[in-house]
Amino acid sequence: MLKPSFQNMLLTNAVLALTSMPAAYAVEGMFTPDQLPEIAMDLRAKGLKMEPSQISDLVGFPMGAVVSLGGCTASFVSPQGLVVTNHHCAYGSIQYNSTKEKNYLEEGFLADNLEAELPAAPGSRIYVTIKLTDVTDLITGDLPSNVSGEPRFSAIDSNRKSVVAECEKDGGHRCRVASFYGGLQYKLVKQLEIKDVRLTYAPAGPIGKYGGDIDNWQWPRHTGDFAFYRAYVSPEGKSADYNKQNVPYQPQYNLKVSAKGLDDGDFVMVAGYPGNTSRYTRLAQVRNTFEWQYSTWQSLLDDWIQAIKGASKPGSDARIKYESRLAGLNNLNKNLGGQIEGARRVNLIERRANREEDLNTWIAAKAPNKGYAEAIEKLDALSVETATATRSNYWYNNATRPQLLGIAQRLYRLSHEREKPNSERESSYQERNMDRMKQSMTAMDRRYETAVDKAEWMVFLKGYMTQPASERVSALDGALGLNESMSVEALSAKLDNYYAATQLHELDTRLSLMEATPAELEANSDPFIRLAVALYDHELAMEATSKDRAGHRAALQPKYMEAIIAWQKDQGLTAYPDANSTLRVTYGNVLGGSPRDGMRYDPFTSLEGITEKDTGENPFNSPQSQIDLIKAKNYGRYRLESIKSVPVNFLTDLDSTGGNSGSATLNARGELVGLLFDGTIESVNSDWDFDPRTTRSIHVDSRYMLWVMEKVDKANNLLEEMNIVNSRNYPIN
Repeated sequence: MLKPSFQNMLLTNAVLALTSMPAAYAVEGMFTPDQLPEIAMDLRAKGLKMEPSQISDLVGFPMGAVVSLGGCTASFVSPQGLVVTNHHCAYGSIQYNSTKEKNYLEEGFLADNLEAELPAAPGSRIYVTIKLTDVTDLITGDLPSNVSGEPRFSAIDSNRKSVVAECEKDGGHRCRVASFYGGLQYKLVKQLEIKDVRLTYAPAGPIGKYGGDIDNWQWPRHTGDFAFYRAYVSPEGKSADYNKQNVPYQPQYNLKVSAKGLDDGDFVMVAGYPGNTSRYTRLAQVRNTFEWQYSTWQSLLDDWIQAIKGASKPGSDARIKYESRLAGLNNLNKNLGGQIEGARRVNLIERRANREEDLNTWIAAKAPNKGYAEAIEKLDALSVETATATRSNYWYNNATRPQLLGIAQRLYRLSHEREKPNSERESSYQERNMDRMKQSMTAMDRRYETAVDKAEWMVFLKGYMTQPASERVSALDGALGLNESMSVEALSAKLDNYYAATQLHELDTRLSLMEATPAELEANSDPFIRLAVALYDHELAMEATSKDRAGHRAALQPKYMEAIIAWQKDQGLTAYPDANSTLRVTYGNVLGGSPRDGMRYDPFTSLEGITEKDTGENPFNSPQSQIDLIKAKNYGRYRLESIKSVPVNFLTDLDSTGGNSGSATLNARGELVGLLFDGTIESVNSDWDFDPRTTRSIHVDSRYMLWVMEKVDKANNLLEEMNIVNSRNYPIN
């Protein structure tokens, strides 16, 4: 249909695969830096003005300026540790610092000087990648091929912990072992962990979230999705917790910010930390996802969102506490709708089935004795088993989702893990993660309200109680006294008793219980802790079953990926790994599109589009000062001649996914020309299936960011701090 071939859906070697495609086709693939030399010819052909080897250097320019926020991407844009990312990536910190009296979510925030900057939300981090090392031999090199299931999982887990522990002997660094190609390859990622992160600037909500959920995943778009953090370290330049004596971090590299920007058709690339894609997932899991899981999630999300809204009035402190969660739930809900429609549009299930048949045919003809077919057959059976377990555990997992129960479960698990040697604990309960756990406990103070938590729990439990007995858990039913005849009123009263008798909403209680023993918690009368104790054995049994499946998958998936790689190599192509939150580069051009008959997407939106949408009511309520500037055509130095206005957002054909939010959008010389913040609704299915016709990423234009900073918010202190470049060769400030 829209895609040239099933092979090209999976992989890319730009030199070979793209030469047969029209220039307007998107470049598929989120490339690891070490793959870039392989596609050097196409990078140059597309318009790159730098040496491809330069952008494969993790610690050089410009990659050394691109950092991870642990879920989003950001970039250094000054020698004083100033970091730019998306407004929605900093939203949790904006929300954490907001109150009914000082609602930065609505009003925006600008620190006039370093002393006025605010601590970001507890647990906020900036990770600067400094080294990537292949450690496959250390993780799986000594594992016999016949070791599978839980023993294999435990061996890999133990080896990963050992490698990470050795790496983190270098204090102030965070290390992790990332899996590539389904466990065929493992790499050690070493990052400087900056723990003192401060909020420097965020435009008003009616700019940073202009269009809100209505415009989310839509084009045309007019969202100023940008915000600034600053990274701080100790006076000695070391990673340190928040302290007034800390000083701005001085990165080795920072990006120049372009005031010239881009025009239609220009080369563009993005460097970032995309989360996860599923382009190699087997058919059984694809079926389960699109025929059951996503639609089931959508039904729950509608009720969940309404529960939060019903228990918190707009503008109230309770609503402010949950604004970040609401934004995330609304985003997910709309994304799922796009995923479902995208799968239908491209006939994803049939395409995946055909691709697997093509692979099987190649194996039978070219590699019958490699063991590929046997591994894939077992992997497919495991995929069916995993899908069944997902359905069976779905409602129990939701019924145990409330914040206070989650806190109680973590505390009780911690009490058991603390009795083990640190190296034998579950990773999330090792000493390296205790600061994070304390910060999570602290952050809850600005993200919890009893009435809202109860409203959420009611939604989850009502769904759980309608399930057949085979999908109910006796430990939960017994502890809560749930039965088919229980009325909504009785359930509500029971939950009221839980919230009335608990102390877990108090920070001091949560922190003090981190030191408790299992016996002390078992004797505790707090109802949430008692429920956590009652569910503990069932939780452990679920975890053990999950680990066993993961161990079987770890034995089979590498063989499957080995077959994929060999299949593509036989056709002169190179497979790229699924995204896994490690640094990736994707590239292409500024490009509009036509996702369906009769619909045209122009590559840029302009300031005038803001006034055309503006109603004065949320989410189309641009500040009056901005409206006045637009009506006066006060474009300053940021006008793009081809649209005769200041560009707000622009489209590219880049391959991206979640985690790419905040990623540096770079021109051919490695200058910052924008920030990637979204995709079109037709693009969201690219997590599973890459469609070059409809794949479009949405970016906030650097010219709009600079225009807002200069004209609307008078953020002159930050403009002077950044290195702003302009082809007209005169000062911006």
